[in-house]
Amino acid sequence: MITQLTVSNLRNISDLSLQPISGINLILGENGSGKTSLLEAIHLLAMGRSFRTRTLKNAIQFEQQQLQITAKISGDIPVGLQYDKNKGLKIRLNRAPLKRLSELAMQLPLQFVPANCHQFFEKGPRYRRQLLDWGLFHVEPSFNFHWQAYKKIIQQRNAALRQHKPTSEIQLWDAHLVSHGDAITALRKQQLKKVLDQFSVLFARLCPEFSGAEFTLKYRNGWLKGSTLDLALSGSITRDQQLGYTRSGSHAADWSFKINDADPIEMFSRGQQKLFFLALCMVQASMAEHSNHDRSILLLDDISSELDQKHQQNVMQELTLLPVQTFVTATDFEFNNSEKMKMFHVERGQIR
Repeated sequence: MITQLTVSNLRNISDLSLQPISGINLILGENGSGKTSLLEAIHLLAMGRSFRTRTLKNAIQFEQQQLQITAKISGDIPVGLQYDKNKGLKIRLNRAPLKRLSELAMQLPLQFVPANCHQFFEKGPRYRRQLLDWGLFHVEPSFNFHWQAYKKIIQQRNAALRQHKPTSEIQLWDAHLVSHGDAITALRKQQLKKVLDQFSVLFARLCPEFSGAEFTLKYRNGWLKGSTLDLALSGSITRDQQLGYTRSGSHAADWSFKINDADPIEMFSRGQQKLFFLALCMVQASMAEHSNHDRSILLLDDISSELDQKHQQNVMQELTLLPVQTFVTATDFEFNNSEKMKMFHVERGQIR
């Protein structure tokens, strides 16, 4: 949770400071005023990367040399990020240089809900795996161990495939890959079942028109149904050698929640798809808080996009009930329960 934030030289923000509350922080302003840039600053601080550009020099204010973001988080711990065009990226946590981004992610659990989040259904399995794995990273300590080990092994196996090593040498990696892959699969399925239980209840409140719907889980392991990862790896070794990479495994998994045994994208409007994605993020954020005993952060850009006034009110009401620190942007918004919310008006990169 962030208790104090200062942003300098990020896009149209020259120098901005605010003290957010632990609940809902509503950021109001016209288009181009700097609302999304403020969310970008928080995202940068928590993730070490931007959701708007791959090259951070593009985020530096025109004619400036560097951008800087500082904050205080739970426990009055200082966090600072600086990106210089010549010196690159520097991040400090509790006044010490950051060694791994995972340390920052653990301190500031964050999810970002873009205005076009309905693309969750269109972006492919990797995007859905990332959303699920975010929750596991914050609630299941063993997951990161298995996932980091799995990634290293798959890199080694793929390197052996590209270098046309003997089959026996390539398959030396298989037992380790199976061990960690099976553990990842079991943890993902366990997490999804927990998410589904809470999601079904929350989505019915966000989108009452589907309050009587039945949701079911569909999980694809990343290899042929009815087989095992061990058999899948041995059975596809020739194909893997031709392609130069490992096709089967947890890195190829996918999942979905069916609604009345149909794909949501075939039944939902874009607004309903947005509510679907929002409910997933809200449930996982709540689960992370119960595990870490600290509020995670939810960034919601342009709440009015695709949602009418009634559904916007539903979302905001549910956010007041969650143990989540939320930053919501809008051009204009009226909320009936405003005592649980703090408003910031942004104009030309400044808080007014």
